[in-house]
Amino acid sequence: MAAKKALAEIRHDLEGWVGQRIKLRANRGRRQIVERVGILEKTYPNIFVIKLDEQGDSERRVSFSYADVLTETVELSFYGEEAVSGREVAAGEASSR
Repeated sequence: MAAKKALAEIRHDLEGWVGQRIKLRANRGRRQIVERVGILEKTYPNIFVIKLDEQGDSERRVSFSYADVLTETVELSFYGEEAVSGREVAAGEASSR
């Protein structure tokens, strides 16, 4: 039950940042870490979408689940703010009890 609350809190936090510039750091496994900059485009019940700032004519969008943030597979940094990770959400929930 605590995991559902943490995921809902992550989603709620991200909803406030829709349309804002974001720095994405994703662990793709086998020592492959991808860092990109984009705009948080939309949040959905189970995923969120980031439109990447890419050079060229094509627009690229990537999506991640809120569980990716919770498990720290994805770290998000908003310009002017600290990185958002799953540990921070879990720690905030534990300290509120």
